Amino acid sequence: MASTVTDDTGGGRNWTFLTNHGHVLLAIARDPTARLRDVAAEVGVTERAAQAIVADLEAGGYLHRTRVGRRNEYTLNPAGRFRHPAEADRQVGDLLALFADVPTAKAEPQA
Repeated sequence: MASTVTDDTGGGRNWTFLTNHGHVLLAIARDPTARLRDVAAEVGVTERAAQAIVADLEAGGYLHRTRVGRRNEYTLNPAGRFRHPAEADRQVGDLLALFADVPTAKAEPQA
């Protein structure tokens, strides 16, 4: 189960540096054949939320889902760019390499 850090100033607000989308992407990077219920439990979201996040990541081109028997297998696209303008020049593969021991892919320079 994902843990959050409690604000030591007494405010009691829980927050993390990564979004649930980032956590799901990292969980799948660590285990590309993981069941969504296991991903959801690791991230600390419902299975339905994990399904919606995977759908977002697939629609955004960050991963591809392939049906293998009764399970899904995921292939990540480490060359995908971060969505926020402040990090748009960076690839998500950099994040994956940092947290999930996944090799990064270098994209062609953009003109």
